[in-house]
Amino acid sequence: MYHEGKGVAQDYRRAVKWLRLSAEQGFAEAQYNLGVMYHKGEGVVQDYRRAVKWLRLSAEQGVAEAQYTLGLMYYNGEGVAQDYRRAVKWFRLSVEQGFAKAQCILGLMYYNGEGVAQDHPEAVKWLRLSAEQGVAEAQYSLGWMYKNGEGVAQDYREAMKWLRLSVEQGFAEAQNTLGLIYYNGEGVAQDHPEAVKWFRLSAEQGFAEAQNNLGLMYSTGEGVAQDYREAAKWYRLAAEQGNAKAQHNLGLLYF
Repeated sequence: MYHEGKGVAQDYRRAVKWLRLSAEQGFAEAQYNLGVMYHKGEGVVQDYRRAVKWLRLSAEQGVAEAQYTLGLMYYNGEGVAQDYRRAVKWFRLSVEQGFAKAQCILGLMYYNGEGVAQDHPEAVKWLRLSAEQGVAEAQYSLGWMYKNGEGVAQDYREAMKWLRLSVEQGFAEAQNTLGLIYYNGEGVAQDHPEAVKWFRLSAEQGFAEAQNNLGLMYSTGEGVAQDYREAAKWYRLAAEQGNAKAQHNLGLLYF
């Protein structure tokens, strides 16, 4: 209640105090929440090692969220040495309980061959389970695989179905991909103004690839009136994030 400010003023330090007392008695949910607070630095100094300690204690008691979060710590090398195989171990334990976010990242690990042999059909399996539970990233990734025929037969209609579910949740990468589909006319009538719409929605969320794509549309006058200043604006935003294509395109405007 102190963590969420329900019935009391929000106070992360007091939340930590009570969660610690509970966690030290072995209460798994408290161990998980205390681990998350150490991970985020809420009410305590951020400390990934202590986060791992409490998350592990909770995960070993079978808390799916803790298993997933501990897997992320191994995946990202936070508080532990980066270890994809150990990450997979904890994600598997979490997905056995149907935890949707773990299903998504396990699918992505099969897609990329991280900690497991690359296996696109297996990636599709886990991404579908996650997507059906409403995880936007999984919906996007599944749509991407249908678009490109990876692990499944290429199917633009099925791709559009999953991408639209993802963009309805505001997922920036899906918005950008939908823009590319309309730009290229893949399974839909080519529609540059519609492409601009989706590039803009994604770019406004800070997605560098979409910012570059929107810059290109302004530079070439496709779907919008040609406007080099507006092109430079979007190229610059993407370039400042290290996007090589945008850096090149911005350089060409100065050239």
